[in-house]
Amino acid sequence: MFIAAHEWFAPVLEESTVNANTLAELYKGLSEDFESEELKHKARLFLESEIAKLDASACDLPAQAHELEDWMQTSSQPATSRYGQYLEERKAGSPRRYFSNRAHALYFLRAVAPTKLVDGAWVYGLLNHWRNPRFADLIRTYFEELGEGSNDKNHVLIYRQLLTRYGLDPVDDLAESFYTQGLIQLALAGHAEEYLPEVIGFNLGYEQLPLHLLITAYELNELGIDPYYFTLHVTVDNANTGHARRAVQAVLDNIPKLGSADEFWRRVRIGYGLSNAGVGTTDVIDGFNIDREVVRIFAHKSEAGHGAHSDYCRVGGRNVNDWLARKEDIPEFLSALEKARWIKRGVPVEQSRFWGLLQGSRAEMFGVFTSYELQVIHDWILGDASRDGHSYAEIDSANSVPRRASFRVAARLAATRSGMSLDLHTQSPSTSMLDSDLQSLTQQLPTLDAADQASILVKAMAPSQHWTPAGLHATKLFGRLFFSGA
Repeated sequence: MFIAAHEWFAPVLEESTVNANTLAELYKGLSEDFESEELKHKARLFLESEIAKLDASACDLPAQAHELEDWMQTSSQPATSRYGQYLEERKAGSPRRYFSNRAHALYFLRAVAPTKLVDGAWVYGLLNHWRNPRFADLIRTYFEELGEGSNDKNHVLIYRQLLTRYGLDPVDDLAESFYTQGLIQLALAGHAEEYLPEVIGFNLGYEQLPLHLLITAYELNELGIDPYYFTLHVTVDNANTGHARRAVQAVLDNIPKLGSADEFWRRVRIGYGLSNAGVGTTDVIDGFNIDREVVRIFAHKSEAGHGAHSDYCRVGGRNVNDWLARKEDIPEFLSALEKARWIKRGVPVEQSRFWGLLQGSRAEMFGVFTSYELQVIHDWILGDASRDGHSYAEIDSANSVPRRASFRVAARLAATRSGMSLDLHTQSPSTSMLDSDLQSLTQQLPTLDAADQASILVKAMAPSQHWTPAGLHATKLFGRLFFSGA
């Protein structure tokens, strides 16, 4: 039984409590300790504040729930049709629509990480009710978001590996707005019983196949960046048998037969609106400004770099330590490096003395910047020529850049040359002896009764840890329990 709207929708918001943590702090706190009642309370207040911001007139759902199936089919067609048009435009010679260069694409992957690293979290709170047949489609969706316990299919683990591969971690120093959507998902996960219609509505909105997912996967592959996380979602979110279809069925299964169907549907629409809250995919892409990102990177580095340079390191009449003492001076510092010809914009990076400090046989600052930061600096210096999308690491000793292959082509070539079979995302299974949580889980389970076994499995599948060896193992065991109907 869901809670009536008047009991939750219009409380006096405890603003001081909501503001006690920044969005980033609250998000990170829940990501590490999902059991914290204090953090979950703050997340609930945040959720209420987001609901209060929604514009009900902006919802494109049909007036009645029974019209959902037609709505789903109708709404999915424009995305695939427009994607076909996009492909025709690209074949005719149009440039990439989303990513101006490789740095732009990597910036996007990093900026959306707070959302991707809690993928599926909104359904988690229903796991304790896995015996309720009305939740079957929702729980199965969460089970599949977790890759059914396989480390090569768990969505969060795949994204974590993507961040590591391209030097995008740790994910820090992001704008607060980038945490909104992920925090909404965590808040719903912690209060699913109270916000059941909103959870179902959120699931309905989030699992539809959007055009931006198709284009993102295409352009990442074109730039030589692994698109697997995104192509996986293209597959599972289909309107025929995938998550989009199940999301519609979940609404129909849970519409009250003995209570107020209209009130339930009203709140489903609110949840649907929440799925579009915060900074959207295309907003993140459009918000990329390489000049601003370079300044952010240098300002972030200044915290550690201030005081680490010799006094004789002078640029524009000031020593480097002085330049780095105040973040506000970073734009002027970069300008001074250009005027002193340490940085030469619009020409190959090898002609800039500063780049020689970062890369090469005598790179005195080797290791100071991550591979992502080096890519941004590289593309910033190179300017318009960076539109070819090459990695800063692709330049050979003769300063020539080879023709770039797509990610999939490069992977096939690498597999052929090494004589190995192609398997891009399979990892060796984790060893219980090397993971304390997995050891603890396997030792506890035989000592518990059936109810407590189910409880500890659910706990291990929380958004904060389902991607770990213990969480993956728990997911596999939960799957046996769920599908057996025991």
